[in-house]
Amino acid sequence: MKYLIVLCLFFQVVTSTAYGQAYKYHTVSPGETVFSISQKYGISEAAIYKYNPDAKNGIQISSKLVIPVVEDNTVNNSAVAENSPVSFTSHKVEKKETLYSLSKQYNVDIEDIKKYNKQLYSKELQKGETVQIPVFGKAPFRNVKTEVPSQPKSEITRSPAKTPQISKTREHIIIPKETKYGIARKYGMTVAELEALNPTVDVLQPGIMLKVGTNVLDEPVIITDNAFEFYEVQPQETLYSLTKRFQIEQDSLIALNPALKDGLKYGMVLKVPTKDAYGRELKEVPAEKAENAITSKVQSLSLENKIKDFKTKNIVLMLPYGLNKVRIDSTSNAGKVLESDRVMRISLDFYSGVLMAVKKAKDLGISTNLKIYDSQQQTSSVSSIINSNSFSNVDAVIGPLLQATSEEAAQLLSNKNIPVISPMTNRELRSMSNLYQSMPTDDMLRDAMISYLQKNSQDKNVIVIADGANTATKSKLMNAMPNARTVNVSGNNVTESSLASLMSTSRENWVILESESVALLSTATSALFRQARKNNITLFTTNKNKSFESDVLLNEHLGKLKFHYPSEYKEFDENNSDSFIDAYKEKYGYLPNKYTTRGYDLTLDVLLRLGAMGTLEKSVQENIITEYVENEFHYKKKANGGFYNSAVYIMALDENLNLNVAN
Repeated sequence: MKYLIVLCLFFQVVTSTAYGQAYKYHTVSPGETVFSISQKYGISEAAIYKYNPDAKNGIQISSKLVIPVVEDNTVNNSAVAENSPVSFTSHKVEKKETLYSLSKQYNVDIEDIKKYNKQLYSKELQKGETVQIPVFGKAPFRNVKTEVPSQPKSEITRSPAKTPQISKTREHIIIPKETKYGIARKYGMTVAELEALNPTVDVLQPGIMLKVGTNVLDEPVIITDNAFEFYEVQPQETLYSLTKRFQIEQDSLIALNPALKDGLKYGMVLKVPTKDAYGRELKEVPAEKAENAITSKVQSLSLENKIKDFKTKNIVLMLPYGLNKVRIDSTSNAGKVLESDRVMRISLDFYSGVLMAVKKAKDLGISTNLKIYDSQQQTSSVSSIINSNSFSNVDAVIGPLLQATSEEAAQLLSNKNIPVISPMTNRELRSMSNLYQSMPTDDMLRDAMISYLQKNSQDKNVIVIADGANTATKSKLMNAMPNARTVNVSGNNVTESSLASLMSTSRENWVILESESVALLSTATSALFRQARKNNITLFTTNKNKSFESDVLLNEHLGKLKFHYPSEYKEFDENNSDSFIDAYKEKYGYLPNKYTTRGYDLTLDVLLRLGAMGTLEKSVQENIITEYVENEFHYKKKANGGFYNSAVYIMALDENLNLNVAN
């Protein structure tokens, strides 16, 4: 019932204010097709199918179609007629054909082919696909754009080098401004190893030939400039301490130094920044102070009392509602679709939270002009929406939901510098200047948990249980905590005797369990539960996957083991009063779920950041951290462009099965 209420509210908003456009009826004449009708009104075929789902089964003479009137089509009619095609030629795409070859074959502009085959704006030509080639009348000569197919990028020119020798060394000729650090880093060596291979070379001079290793880094030798420098890893240093020392996020440090993916090693030469993402000079934190530099969590800031800009905010909400599947006049049809379509339910849950956030912002003095579009889980739909509507005054786009559609929206709106906030994808998004990833990735969750363990495990007896599928995570854990001990996993089973032999009765035992096997998780947690009767045990994982939610695993066991895991959100306490929770329950008769709460938290955060700081990017520059019902937002700039939310919770379950944020 809740979803039907939200769906009705959604249709009400869409049909009245969201699209801000008019509609008209078109009576189908003999010989007309969906394609010819779409060309007549200057809209896409997808737009016709969107408002007339039955048209996918064919259109009948004299039947009526709902046609959205595109506001932006205010072109002089005579000009349109002059440049309109008089007919179309159907062409079936053959192997190796391109838009360029078709434009030459038919003497038409590439853009004209795309114009009448709108799917080509978002995807390449496909073999066997039929495209419509416009045939123009006696018009002035049309210049065909010579769009040459892109060629593969040539390989990066490397420093002169000979073929690797049998002795596992090669030769490198020094170029001006190179340093031992830069050369060692390029060939995956330590400075000590480089000096040992070249004992007679004290001072580097251009033209001198050095012996180097054969493991060449896939990038040209980097000559230090004023934005970066080289640093040699010292004994006892950890990845965590280096991130604090050089004030850089772990994923950014790894991006600068890909070799770190295999772990940190003494003597490694790292590329580290001397400036932050905004060009401000960084002062290196002394090693002895690095551990205390940023260990205490920065307090979240409330923006409600810092609003300065009360202008109406123009927000676009773009989610895959899939409304083409729903008949507005049929409650039973809507119910069946909602029951079977999880993505639609998530979208409507998120949307109901957005509405509550808009109302909250209005109470604080910020009015919102909310426009809603259905992205339908397709990049072509996103492209059609953006190309068919004006985004000139949009302050921010929330959505679309999926990785590909979020990236498509950001790319198409990048020239307008309109921020696109990806609401829920946990996959790493491409680096684009206007793209904000509001959900931490799985790698960020894992790294946050490892940092937490590394900081707090000094006096603990650390035990790692990891199956074969998690060897990479196991390596990261062992690099972070070299004194940790491991348990041999046989198949999907861990014996209680193997655990008992590693337990300490005098210290707290921290057990880290890494697996997606329900069988292994079950045997391990059961054995640990029995061991917890005589030992102090806390259970951790860096990846709380779906297997942890299996009915085979008993919550009683996880509670007794004080289960800790990383999460992008914290669950609200139903026993505590909250204005959003109370208002939502009163309106719909249900408690909001995590998707609804995320819609509320994310939208309110965007509106308050715009109201307090003017732009989202300025709020990032000011290092603003905000927290709402279940979600925290601490955006940071990515090294190659764009922004990501670095806020991660470490959640802990107690014996009463209460879930709290770990200290």
